[in-house]
Amino acid sequence: MNPTDAVPDGYMKDAAGRLVPAEMVREIDKMRDQLVQELVLSARDVNAMLRHYKTAAFTDIAAFVQLSAEQYDAKVGGDKGNVTLYSFDGQYKIVRQVSETLRFDERLQAAKAKIDECITEWASGSRPEIKVLVNDAFAVNKEGAVQTDRVLSLRRLDIRDEKWLLAMDAISESLQVVGSRSYFRVYERVGDTDRYQAIALDLASV
Repeated sequence: MNPTDAVPDGYMKDAAGRLVPAEMVREIDKMRDQLVQELVLSARDVNAMLRHYKTAAFTDIAAFVQLSAEQYDAKVGGDKGNVTLYSFDGQYKIVRQVSETLRFDERLQAAKAKIDECITEWASGSRPEIKVLVNDAFAVNKEGAVQTDRVLSLRRLDIRDEKWLLAMDAISESLQVVGSRSYFRVYERVGDTDRYQAIALDLASV
């Protein structure tokens, strides 16, 4: 707390920032305030421990992956990639996952133009379902953004038309990684089965 914000002895600060004489505050309000303050302090300590644990875990896993790769004179690129580590007895496993956020740049518009040319040329053909697939793929979500998984699904269609293939190349080249998040999970085997149960590290799951 900033020294200038310190509450003078014999006073309590209310939600509006006003100093209230302590003797004018009801006992139940004092007890509630004390309970909340104590739980918040404990929560901050737990939060600090979890942040330290997470940082140490990611650092240790990255170091082990690098060490393991060196056994085969191989180089691995940074901390990216999904990794699963098992204890020797198979009782526990650690999973590190990296989830990337993908976006398309302006080249996606060129891809859509090429695809539209294909559909126009095929209009008299027997492939009306392609138009439905394309319109669905380029439909925007509530945030007004194109959904990457739908657009990328077009690349799985077995179409050999030259313009279509150019459009698929444009889609691939327009895809950009704009961010990533790393997840760390700890699991324990359930009895003698092959199933694993996560060890909860957040309050909602405890």
